[in-house]
Amino acid sequence: MAVRYGDDMVVVDCGLMFPEPELLGIDVVVPDVSFLVEHRAQLRAILLTHGHEDHIGALPFVIEDLRVPIYGTEFTLALVESKLSEHKLLDTTRLQIVKPREPFQVGSFKVEYIHVTHSIVGACAIAITTPGGVVIHTGDFKIDPTPTDNRPFDLHAFAEYGKRGVLALLSDSTNVDRRGYTPSELAVRDRFDDLFANAGAGRLYICCFTSSIHRIQLAVEMAAEYGRKVCFLGRSMENNTGHAHRLDFLHLPDGILIRPQDLRAFPRDQVTVVISGSQAEPMSALARASVNNHKHAAISEGDTVVLSSRIIPGNEKAIYRMINHLFKRGAQVVYETDSYPPVHVSGHGSQEEMKLLINLVRPRHFIPVHGEFRQLSLHARLARSLRIPNLQAHVAEDGEILEMDQNGMDRVGTAPTGRVFIDSGSMDEVAEDVIVRDRRHLAEDGIVLPILAINKATGRIQNAPEIVTSGFVSPILADGLLARARELVVESVASAGPEESGDWSLIKERIRRDLRKYLQAQTNKRPLVLPVILEV
Repeated sequence: MAVRYGDDMVVVDCGLMFPEPELLGIDVVVPDVSFLVEHRAQLRAILLTHGHEDHIGALPFVIEDLRVPIYGTEFTLALVESKLSEHKLLDTTRLQIVKPREPFQVGSFKVEYIHVTHSIVGACAIAITTPGGVVIHTGDFKIDPTPTDNRPFDLHAFAEYGKRGVLALLSDSTNVDRRGYTPSELAVRDRFDDLFANAGAGRLYICCFTSSIHRIQLAVEMAAEYGRKVCFLGRSMENNTGHAHRLDFLHLPDGILIRPQDLRAFPRDQVTVVISGSQAEPMSALARASVNNHKHAAISEGDTVVLSSRIIPGNEKAIYRMINHLFKRGAQVVYETDSYPPVHVSGHGSQEEMKLLINLVRPRHFIPVHGEFRQLSLHARLARSLRIPNLQAHVAEDGEILEMDQNGMDRVGTAPTGRVFIDSGSMDEVAEDVIVRDRRHLAEDGIVLPILAINKATGRIQNAPEIVTSGFVSPILADGLLARARELVVESVASAGPEESGDWSLIKERIRRDLRKYLQAQTNKRPLVLPVILEV
């Protein structure tokens, strides 16, 4: 999100999204920042609310084009630093640590971070005071009355801004369809206590989001209470806990931590493994352990595996497949259900928390963010139901430019937006309309390769053509179909005029056209046809 006044502009957050199944071979999806590049002379900073991937993940892919300072809390910037270092961008990027309730100036804006509670440490809302009024972006939040780190949601700061007057509030809409309040992080403790008490002689595996330092701290405390050592397993788990411990957000009792390679040296009932892979990512530690393919984690009968995380929509199949593998290994698997006490609680506020925040801030304009269109619409309706005098709620889509003041708001145009695909392995940008389309085409209809040797002097085919297929039709159906296709290739070359005969590109196009027409008529499929001509 960009906030602009006059010739100054700041951006709030810079996240990625993970690809849908049809985006074959695509690793991550990042935003199109061409609007920001075009107006780079006005861009003063990127302000980060917290360190989740959907808020910081795109930075390594866009910061080279933008070249502006990045502001965030200590833990957030530790995660960013790790990403930029991996992409060799750390030396050329300025990172500025900020603290809540300590305002600073960026261009014509006065910026203040406000502490909020969420499922990651260092989460903040951002209040941007412009010459035209105050804009508050909540980031992701819930109002947790009993946070595990004893740092409560700063309701007073929001109330103070509400008294002074707020031009616009942009608020998290993720859980707008949940009534009541989101349970506190502390609600998980009772369930963890029960799981540790009943783990028996087996090893206890706890899998959660690797950025959920509060949940990891709880696992460590319970392990210490029940006399178990702790092992962190998985690259992102080891990295994030390392950052958190170094910055004093994660407290580890002396002697409790053991190395992955030392796991086998300890009795199974004396170890708790805090492991990554809650969304069953193909190469994650838990996904590999579930099929006995991890060099350190061997899950066996009598072990308990706790999935202390939500199932993100779109990942259900992969997660339940992994759970099935864990059951096959004889493990007791505990995952998110409606049971109480819960094994996982959301990091996003429910309806009553949303209403409380709107009532405290009492903005002139309310703009719901962070959600699908239905969630944004429901959040706007919720805000209107509070009947706050002069409050106007607006639902905006990506790219819309909203111009506002105390008198009202106008939609004054659109900025170019879209998705940029990052290819697996190469980490290069991929054009959706070309490469992804071809990959989808190959996946659905397969490929057909007619291979023929043509005499350069005479333009005639030397031998019977070969046709190789992959992903097209079964071998049983292919015999008769391809016999006629070979004849068709010969006929296509033979019917070419004198000028075409000497131009292989024209011959290839002729073969491609005739074969496509024939194969589509016979199979109702449109395979990718790539003729190969060998000169002899």
